[in-house]
Amino acid sequence: MAYAGNTGRRSDSRTTDRTAPAKGDTTEKVVFINRCAKVVKGGRRFSFSALIVAGDHDGSVGCGFGKANEVAEAIRKASEAARKSMEKMSLHENTIPHEAVGEFGGGRVLLRPASPGTGVIAGGGVRAVVEAVGIRDVLAKSLGSSNHANVVKATIEALRSLRRRDEILKARGLRTSTPASAPNNGEEAQPQQV
Repeated sequence: MAYAGNTGRRSDSRTTDRTAPAKGDTTEKVVFINRCAKVVKGGRRFSFSALIVAGDHDGSVGCGFGKANEVAEAIRKASEAARKSMEKMSLHENTIPHEAVGEFGGGRVLLRPASPGTGVIAGGGVRAVVEAVGIRDVLAKSLGSSNHANVVKATIEALRSLRRRDEILKARGLRTSTPASAPNNGEEAQPQQV
């Protein structure tokens, strides 16, 4: 008889709440908290740094870094920095318009668009950024350094490099062909020069 207990696999959901946050509500996610010890005459003195990602689930995301002697104060500082650094990204429905590689320091992150229903296939800092920006379906891989700050900033760099199809055509001085202007004589439709 087959064993029907725990198969050793992780359950489908990584987050405890399955309700999608409302678009426009800024949410913050703590990516990493680091404790640093300074040795002084009476023992060790600890200080903390926090890395936070903030996003509105509607195309805007930012990251912030804060340092203080208490965890709560470090998180508050990082949260303020993250909200100040938020910027708009080019998305396509619930995924990204094309593949992108972002680099920052030693961190390299590859992002690929995914079909609807795939979910966010990413880990750590990359997952925090793509969820905060509002992407629901994406494939991601961290290729370089595993330093949390560099991975987060490389992910934001990859998102910053994204361009929608209409933006690219506009920059090239082209316009998309409409379905009404169907090709004739078996020729392919070419974008029209403006």
